[in-house]
Amino acid sequence: MSEQDALTDDQRRKVEEFVEEEEGAVSRYKGWLATFLTVVAVASSAFHLFVASPWGIMRTDLLRGVHVGIILFLTYMMFPVAKRYRHRLMWWDVILALLSLTVIIYMLAGGDDFVDRTTMPNNWDIVMGVTLIVLVIEATRRTSGWIMPIVIGTFIAYAFAGPWLPHPWTHRGYDIGRLVGHMYMTLEGIFGVAVDVSATLIILFTIYGAFLQYSGAGKFYLDFSFALLGGKTTSSGRAVVLSSFLLGGPSGSGVATTVTIGSVAYPMLQRAGYEKNAAGGLLAAGGLGAILSPPVLGAAAFLIAEFLKVSYLEVIKMATIPTVLYYFSLFLMVELDARKYGMSNEVFEKVESAWSLAKRYWFHFLSLISIVVFMLWGFSPTLSVFWATVTAFVVSFLDRESAMYPKRVVQAMEAGTTGVLNVAATCASAGIIVGVVTLTGLGLKFSSIVIDYAGGSLALTALYTALIVWIVGLAVPVTASYIICAVIAAPALITLGVPDYAAHMFIFYYALLSEVSPPTALSCFAAAAITGGDPYKTTLQAWKYTMPAFVVPFFFVLDPMGSGILLQLPKGGTWSQVIVVVFFCFAAIAALAAGLQGWLLMKTNLLERSLLVVGGLLIIVPANYLDDVGLGLAVLALALQYGRRRKMLAAT
Repeated sequence: MSEQDALTDDQRRKVEEFVEEEEGAVSRYKGWLATFLTVVAVASSAFHLFVASPWGIMRTDLLRGVHVGIILFLTYMMFPVAKRYRHRLMWWDVILALLSLTVIIYMLAGGDDFVDRTTMPNNWDIVMGVTLIVLVIEATRRTSGWIMPIVIGTFIAYAFAGPWLPHPWTHRGYDIGRLVGHMYMTLEGIFGVAVDVSATLIILFTIYGAFLQYSGAGKFYLDFSFALLGGKTTSSGRAVVLSSFLLGGPSGSGVATTVTIGSVAYPMLQRAGYEKNAAGGLLAAGGLGAILSPPVLGAAAFLIAEFLKVSYLEVIKMATIPTVLYYFSLFLMVELDARKYGMSNEVFEKVESAWSLAKRYWFHFLSLISIVVFMLWGFSPTLSVFWATVTAFVVSFLDRESAMYPKRVVQAMEAGTTGVLNVAATCASAGIIVGVVTLTGLGLKFSSIVIDYAGGSLALTALYTALIVWIVGLAVPVTASYIICAVIAAPALITLGVPDYAAHMFIFYYALLSEVSPPTALSCFAAAAITGGDPYKTTLQAWKYTMPAFVVPFFFVLDPMGSGILLQLPKGGTWSQVIVVVFFCFAAIAALAAGLQGWLLMKTNLLERSLLVVGGLLIIVPANYLDDVGLGLAVLALALQYGRRRKMLAAT
């Protein structure tokens, strides 16, 4: 079943609106202008692939500058100042696009003299620097909406107002020259870590994902999942979960995965017995899994590697068990759904069997596997994804329908650059926030405040940190949420003895909640547009599906052996102790899933449901044998259910 068959015109329009909220309202041109922008986008992808290749060597500052220049130029040419100007290139857009190139050329042409003026910029430096900051903020507004620019404005105001702020927020304060020097003339502000990751890993993985899409790999993953699972009461839900993993892993986009799978799977979920909001919640939860699933994960995962100064392979390794736990949670909720809603068998309409599809299109798995294989061989992440893209291109010719002929290559190269514009603009603007934090010392101040409020308690600090990340995520996208909280909130956890990798993974997981939390719950709103459900009820259903899995990050930081879940053996620990912690994770997820669903072996009563929820929460806390108490409460609920079920069966 195609997307066109599954969606009405009204549904398709609503879905496009939500995708635009995440990716911006892009103008579609025709004629010479469309050809020109295609050439620029293809040239951009070719440039980034060349730099990533074994033959491409370029200075860091030059690469970051060229990347920002290209991103800003294309953003102003393709994203209108307002929706009413869509599909029309206005004179002010051309001026802003040319200004974007001008400020970058000025920076790169300045050489060593430009860098030497960092603390004492001249008038032209200040003019160009202020222009770049304004251009970055406006580009972010065009691609992501008003909230991120407002947040940036607040941080900039904080940099200026330091001497007049109350303790402990006070600092010396910085004038416009010092701020421009830090943001524009060093690699600490706009051209910092976030842009470095955008210019290397994020754009390369976006290009790679585009090659998979245009070679038909995405369609194969979807068809394979639906063909593999059929004929059981849980088949529809299982297919959504499996396809979200296979399709979402390479894409790393929650909304795109939700829309792609939902347009095909919703009619099947409906026939199986899912009500609209539950179906939408499951689709959104599956889309969320795309951002935390290896081998790609979301853009924030690349930033984790850069912040921690570890290889991307280490991040993939750290994400492996949490990903298994997340999908275990989803599969468990699907099993409980089937019993709770009394679902019917739903056999998928399929042209080919899973075995037949696998025999014909098996090569689509090669490029996914190759990323990890290349990294295991010692290749850098950038070189690994370069060769994985080459692999996807070469193996596409093993089947005539999948072959990447020149037209498809051009389409993939164009999509690779245009698909990264909103994320890259966010990374550049997040660099302004990071620059303010490093310049003013806000991160250390904020950490000390959080620890003071928590009374030095690690459990309360972790809880406050989760709430802070969640609140920030309500306003900004996942990538920006992670960057902001990584610099202002992670130090609090690290100060209390949490390993830095565990602290960053904790923040990453709670930053993901923005995908299913209003007002930025775009995955849920897109799913509701497909199902016709209520957006806010769909959001609550998505929370039900995803929340059991979000107990796992607390194990990272609260349990001394918890970092073993990230496959990092704690000092003085053993792998047998780590296995015990993983078992408790599964137990906590199972108890919370059953408690939230109100169903275990049968419908739970108030006592059983309370025992399951309280037990699941207590398992998370390792102190004073509370985890053992929690496990005991969950087992008691299971025993009560088993006894009631036997009585009911005996009575019939």
